[in-house]
Amino acid sequence: MKVAEAVGRALVASGIDHVFGVVGSGNFHLTNAMVAAGARFVAARHEGGAATMADAYARTSGTVAALSVHQGPGLTNALTGITEAAKSRTPLLVLAAEATAQRSNFRIDQAVLAHSVGAVTARVTTAHDAVEQARAALRRARHERRTVLLNLPLEVQALDVPDAALLDARPMPVREPVEPSETGVAELVRALEGARRPVFVAGRGARTTGSRDALRALADRYGALLATSAVARGLFHESPFSLDVSGGFASPLAVELIQGADLIVGWGCALNMWTMRHGSLIGPDATVVQVDDDPEALGAHREIALGVTGDVERTARRALEARGESRTGYRTPDVTEALAARVRWRDVPYEDEGTRERIDPRTLSIALDDILPAERVVGVDSGNFMGHPSAYLSVPDHNGFCFTQAFQSIGLGLATTIGAALAQPGRLPVAALGDGGALMSAVELDTVRRLGLPMVVVVYNDEAYGAEVHHFGPDGFPLDTVTFPETDIAAVARGYGFEAVTVRTPADLKAVQDWVAGPRSAPLLIDAKVTREHGSWWLEEAFRGH
Repeated sequence: MKVAEAVGRALVASGIDHVFGVVGSGNFHLTNAMVAAGARFVAARHEGGAATMADAYARTSGTVAALSVHQGPGLTNALTGITEAAKSRTPLLVLAAEATAQRSNFRIDQAVLAHSVGAVTARVTTAHDAVEQARAALRRARHERRTVLLNLPLEVQALDVPDAALLDARPMPVREPVEPSETGVAELVRALEGARRPVFVAGRGARTTGSRDALRALADRYGALLATSAVARGLFHESPFSLDVSGGFASPLAVELIQGADLIVGWGCALNMWTMRHGSLIGPDATVVQVDDDPEALGAHREIALGVTGDVERTARRALEARGESRTGYRTPDVTEALAARVRWRDVPYEDEGTRERIDPRTLSIALDDILPAERVVGVDSGNFMGHPSAYLSVPDHNGFCFTQAFQSIGLGLATTIGAALAQPGRLPVAALGDGGALMSAVELDTVRRLGLPMVVVVYNDEAYGAEVHHFGPDGFPLDTVTFPETDIAAVARGYGFEAVTVRTPADLKAVQDWVAGPRSAPLLIDAKVTREHGSWWLEEAFRGH
């Protein structure tokens, strides 16, 4: 058996069940070996889309996904998606063929390239050790939650594997949760017992059902309000004490209540500039506590009074075992009444700015939230529009929202939603894109159609790179480089086999209702011509972070 086949089969035996990519000569045999061993291969139309699909699948499924790419340009094409995954600490295994011949036009220093964007690297170097080297790379991706590039030199792939080193069929052991120290738990409990207005902010490290349940029980005991970072949105969807997202997308009431907290506990959450609005959500007298299973994460973005190293669920359950006295905390009658009435953005009054030619994105988003089935998985691209779907489209739980924004690249939203949809096949996938990101990634509309996904793609179309328009326009700079003639994106989608509708007024959404009520035999694209007079409320925060 050749190295390429042995490695492919070993990775599937070790737990890889989905492989995304574009197949060329260098990764042909490896990919086919994984398919033969039982993995599902998802062929994208561009390696950049494949990388983001794999990233989103891993985030939403809670497993390690694999990305298979050709040597050289296959890897460079995928680099933006790999960067996003690496910055997000997504457990992703990138399988890249590698040309090592000095005169090969495909030869680049792939290891240096990966390191430059925050990924870690490994290489298959010998036939005898190939299987163990591949398993070691997968183990690191899973246990350290890292994006790992496994380089597979072409000449090594073609070697024969000795029979004694063939297939290791053992499943990969799971990562053991980090147990918090008794001292750390005791100090956390003391902080909770002394708080009158506690707020929990859960992040990526809390995105499990067990963590959610433990945090809700602990919050119930101490009267804490519940918020999330953007990537964990939906975690506390069913709680009447949920503030939804903390940070740039937070509603006015959520901002008010977080700023009023005397204790903020970040659970698997970085408490970075986005989640804390550059620190403005932390009141001057608030105590800040952080719980994370990575000790290097504690206090990385801001000063904290207490850091507890431990798994979120384990730490919350150990705190519950302390059997502290229940208290009202922040859950007073006034706060409870306010949360029921106006914590959602859709409950905040606004003046509809729609015209006969353009629909207000708030009106559009609220209407779609009502029309589309509640059991959904939403992926959001980057751009001026992104706050509207992120704040107005509700999601049923933490697996209902996939937010690939650590790198702030536009053009990832469609592939994000494809990957998330494959991880949550029982839900309606909803991709929220700007016109810039939609046209960048339009080639993956073919992937949606080919996979038979009943997806709704919503394009918030202002015929511009709206973030730049609203950032530079008020100062009188010319905007010709960031504005474009009108494009019929609905017609583009029909060319890929979609049903499509152009929306200018709320009445045009009748076609969306009809699609939802129908057989949904083809995916739907909504080319929404949105108003463009104002920048989104979160835009100033975004540019402050550049």
